[in-house]
Amino acid sequence: MSATKLATLARTSAPQSVLRRFLALDAVVTGANALAYLAFSGPLGRFLGVDSTLLLALGAFLTVYAAGVGLLASRRQPPVFGVRAVVEANLAWTAVSLAALALWLTPSTAGAVWTVLQALVVAGFAALQHTALKARQGMNS
Repeated sequence: MSATKLATLARTSAPQSVLRRFLALDAVVTGANALAYLAFSGPLGRFLGVDSTLLLALGAFLTVYAAGVGLLASRRQPPVFGVRAVVEANLAWTAVSLAALALWLTPSTAGAVWTVLQALVVAGFAALQHTALKARQGMNS
């Protein structure tokens, strides 16, 4: 995706703002997911066919992760190392989610669909953040 398309999507032409908005969106979506896992681990666990304790642990982890990504997004100029760490963590999350589905989870159909969809969303965040970071770095060259 070109920097121009990213800028249009984020409604700004400043690569810095595009990057911050994609980080902020990641933090909001991740935080909402975390809160749902924490608040509704029992019903969600039954619906998705996964252990509620796993959802609680994931909710706690995702709460901390979302806060970190949100903090990064709040920086006027998010540091390259931090953004790269988020991109790599998002790619790792995607890979682990799909591996867990294939190797050790036995979720309901809804849980399998949810696992694949959330992995795709997280991979999308990684791609958008990576592209926005490259665009920002291109402007600074």
